[in-house]
Amino acid sequence: MRYIVSFIFSLFCFYGFAQKSEKDVAIRYITKAMQEQEDCWNRGELPCFMKHYWKSDSLRFIGKTGITYGWQKTMDNYNTSYPNKDTMGKLTFNNLAIEFTDVNTVFIIGQWKLERKPKLDNLEGYYSLLWQKKNGQWVIIVDHSS
Repeated sequence: MRYIVSFIFSLFCFYGFAQKSEKDVAIRYITKAMQEQEDCWNRGELPCFMKHYWKSDSLRFIGKTGITYGWQKTMDNYNTSYPNKDTMGKLTFNNLAIEFTDVNTVFIIGQWKLERKPKLDNLEGYYSLLWQKKNGQWVIIVDHSS
């Protein structure tokens, strides 16, 4: 009986370790992806910035004008709002909270800042991102930025 209890305890410990490891890997990947998004944006490369968004008509982007559905429509809106590198400025993200809700979902709340040349206003606001693992790849499926 003692061996059975020890075995079951070992399984629970292993499961907890495996889950923590998955969480750490996911958060490291997402943090790195968001740094890559900053770098892409700051080079003026919107397609590169958008590669971490779910390329689906089900992607949701919520901004000051309402909800946009779909990767292409979101990309089109970015192209309209930021037609060149000067309007894009220098982007920085500051993640304030990262929650690993399950093995396939991570929720992030943070602040963004956009520093632009003196002729243009600097912009800043907050975001909430829902990252989800789709086909083995972490992608943003919902972005609420204001």
